[in-house]
Amino acid sequence: MLRTALRNVFAHKARLLMTTLAVLLGVAFVAGTLVFTATLSEAFERSAEDGLADVDVAIRPDDDSDAAEETPGGAADLPPELLDAVAALPGVASATGDVSGFAALADKDGDLVGDGWDTTGANYFAGADGSGTDTRYPLAEGRAPERDGEIAVDAKTAERTGYAVGDTARLSVDGPVREETVTGVFTTDDGAVAAGGSLVLFDTATAQELYTSDGGWTEIVVAAESGTSQDALRAAVAPLLPDDAEAVTGEQAARDQAESIEAATSGMRTALLGFAGIALFVGVFIIANTFTMLVAQRTRELALLRAVGASRRQVTRSVLVEALAVGAVAGAAGLAAGIGIAAGLRGVMSATGITVPDGPLVVSASSIATPLLVGVVITVLAAWLPARRAAKIPPVAAMSSLHAVPTTRGLLVRNAIGALFAAAGGALVLAGIGADDSGATMGLGAALLVIGVFVLTPLLSRPVIALASPLMRPFGVSGKLARLNAVRNPRRTAATASALMIGLTLITGMTVIADSLAKAIDRLAAESMTSDYVVSMANFAPLSPEVGSTLAEQPGVTAISGLRASPVLVADDPDVQYLTGVDGEAIPELVNVRFTAGSFDGLTGRNAVVDENMADEYGWGLGDTVDVTWEDQGTGSLTVTGVYEGNELISGIMLDSATLDPHMSRVQDFQVMLRLDAGASDAAKDRLESALGDNPAILVQDEEDISEDIAYLFTLMLNMLYGLLAMAVVVAVLGVINTLAMSVFERRQEIGMLRAIGLDRRSTKRMVRLESITIALFGGVLGLALGVFFGWAVGRLIGDAMSTYEMVLPWGRMAVFLLLAGLVGVLAALWPARRAARLNMLEAIKAD
Repeated sequence: MLRTALRNVFAHKARLLMTTLAVLLGVAFVAGTLVFTATLSEAFERSAEDGLADVDVAIRPDDDSDAAEETPGGAADLPPELLDAVAALPGVASATGDVSGFAALADKDGDLVGDGWDTTGANYFAGADGSGTDTRYPLAEGRAPERDGEIAVDAKTAERTGYAVGDTARLSVDGPVREETVTGVFTTDDGAVAAGGSLVLFDTATAQELYTSDGGWTEIVVAAESGTSQDALRAAVAPLLPDDAEAVTGEQAARDQAESIEAATSGMRTALLGFAGIALFVGVFIIANTFTMLVAQRTRELALLRAVGASRRQVTRSVLVEALAVGAVAGAAGLAAGIGIAAGLRGVMSATGITVPDGPLVVSASSIATPLLVGVVITVLAAWLPARRAAKIPPVAAMSSLHAVPTTRGLLVRNAIGALFAAAGGALVLAGIGADDSGATMGLGAALLVIGVFVLTPLLSRPVIALASPLMRPFGVSGKLARLNAVRNPRRTAATASALMIGLTLITGMTVIADSLAKAIDRLAAESMTSDYVVSMANFAPLSPEVGSTLAEQPGVTAISGLRASPVLVADDPDVQYLTGVDGEAIPELVNVRFTAGSFDGLTGRNAVVDENMADEYGWGLGDTVDVTWEDQGTGSLTVTGVYEGNELISGIMLDSATLDPHMSRVQDFQVMLRLDAGASDAAKDRLESALGDNPAILVQDEEDISEDIAYLFTLMLNMLYGLLAMAVVVAVLGVINTLAMSVFERRQEIGMLRAIGLDRRSTKRMVRLESITIALFGGVLGLALGVFFGWAVGRLIGDAMSTYEMVLPWGRMAVFLLLAGLVGVLAALWPARRAARLNMLEAIKAD
């Protein structure tokens, strides 16, 4: 039986080709994901280890400490005197004070270097007397920065930007443009720089002024003398630490860094594997369909095996061995393709300017075993039901070419099961809208509904495809035959269409949600903000108050307010809340919120307005007193003079900045809102940007700019999702090709008869193409319907939290999806239609 099974694989290799390709693509997706993420993780971990090679103990603020949790502002910077105290300990070879933060560097054309998030500023630590060297940053050219107005840049950034010693560079830390002289170029093992970021070094005093509030340190790096272990050094340092600081060994720091990198890559890996799983799930339909058709076409052969003594178990095993062979071949080929994809992705990232640290391609044992196992298991499981059906073929079937078709009773049972699944799934989706664990309930309901619709697809195929009859009439006999062929075997049509249905369900659902969200946020911004411009940092870092002062001096500005946030404790609640400082006189002209009690009038001194949800949570009303613990640990009270309806853009407690500023450790705005007497215009925007020094790190946006940014983000997200789901669509195309090709082989005698009685080759091709288009559009219609339903259900959840949310049906995109489904049918039919038209009439009629 084993030899028979293997011979069958070779005998039907052409018919198994599409199944092999479907499994291969899914396995390649899995293998490529595992290898690529492992390679990225290993490269970043090695880079981080290089950067920590000289670190024996690292001292840093601890936001998880009890002292930090009891403080509204969290853990403070390390005190300045701690460095000297640590350096004086026995066993300490050196102690280096580190200060770092955001620094947006512009190239010679005025564009930001990097993406903004990885552009870092730090200090060159030259020792207490300023005469030492910082071994972390060996100088390749020039000298270290020694005073305000001087910087050093890393060698990779210098190469990208063309900066050399003596050049003047423009950068921004918190808004205002700084013009600095490049005094040196250095090399570094910093992982962020290796990944494409930039690093700018200031002298220590300047860095402390820019990044700390009291001249402290963001980290202290300690090196041990020979013979002193890291654990011993850590134990010696511990008694000197403030309550909100911690000391970790270099080994622990490396492990923490590795865990952080693993957490960052695991999210990407999980998402990619999820899409690979979708492609493999779609492939299951193709595998099951292929083996079902093979079993049907080999009825006499399998019956003969039964007649000569093969047991049912042996017949089942023979079919599963065929599936095992297909899965093994597809798994091995998919593994090789996946490794190639992972290697290619690194090249693509480099070509598009996304750099990663150097390192070898990591192909671990799990990266090999997992894809192979996935390919084999998926194929064997998908072939199990067809294998069972093969075992039920009676020996008497060898006497005739006829074989049993699904009975009416079998279809009734299938329809009943499908109806139960669909009803239960739909009910759970609807119940999930108001449930506490809405995500889990709705997810389970969605899965059951998809399964139910799949099971019901044979029942749905006849009425849905019948609706296409008027469209088939212009094609005459070919159109009528195509429609009849599409519903001849409802189960086969269902399995083929369902593969496409799943991909289009996900694509349509996400498109509906994304378009509706973009519209809701756009509408929210338009309704909530009456300012002409919003000014912020490009990476949402804090802005210096100097930005607001500069803008306030510009002609035509009628109202302006910086918005600044400060963490506080309110009432007896241990959870940190945030106060928003605003200009109490200007804010009514810049935002539009509906007050349920009170107003913005009198927003000065210790008066405050709160959003309705917070007022309900704490039981506050108009005139009530709110006790607060400020960021500087001082205590005070606020009086509620207004309660307003908050939203995603404006919420929380607002008070006048003049009251808040004295209690902030560092006064900074997260954005500035302003209004002009002539309103927004291109000229006004240019004038404001010019006043800020044409700083590329600062965004000056009007309502249209904000809407465009929102649309761009959602479009980018959707395009990425479309690209990832394209694999599932490709697999579905292979399924349509496979079904049609095998159907042509199965109906070759019938096609020969049609040719013999006058159906020409052109009409034969048209018949197969129309059948393919009909099946593809059937799957497309089901996918669109399910996608819209899921989009509506998820939108109901979002609508509970966002008052401006309304479901938007993207009719244009949905029409494109349906057209693409039809195009899939056209492309999938090319080879089967050509094959059907080229059949020899006499040989086809004689075929058994």
